[in-house]
Amino acid sequence: MGKPQTIDEYIGSFAGESRELLEHVHALAKEAVPEASEAIKWGNPAWVHPSGTILFMLSGHAKHANVVFTPSTREAFDSELAGFATGKGSVKLPYGQPVPGDLLRQMIAFRVREHENDGVLWM
Repeated sequence: MGKPQTIDEYIGSFAGESRELLEHVHALAKEAVPEASEAIKWGNPAWVHPSGTILFMLSGHAKHANVVFTPSTREAFDSELAGFATGKGSVKLPYGQPVPGDLLRQMIAFRVREHENDGVLWM
């Protein structure tokens, strides 16, 4: 199969625990931001605000998935993310561990507000 054209195709290229985690985050994102459109950006799933700005992205890797927000969103949750490996705007979610659903919902809501109220664009 070539490059995925949809998020379902992207997730379908994974198996086992990695696929389960990606499916869980996908369902959570659809629930948290139903007004966002889904797209493949740079080969990875992305959720795009109706204005056209990327809100966050998801990527699967060998041992974890990354949920990538803006650095300002990730930094706003530093204390809540103490138990997770993080990057500039990313949060690593190890396969085989519970998805922090409530925390991700809060981060998504923060990201939408920072875009809509403060005009924060993608990186």
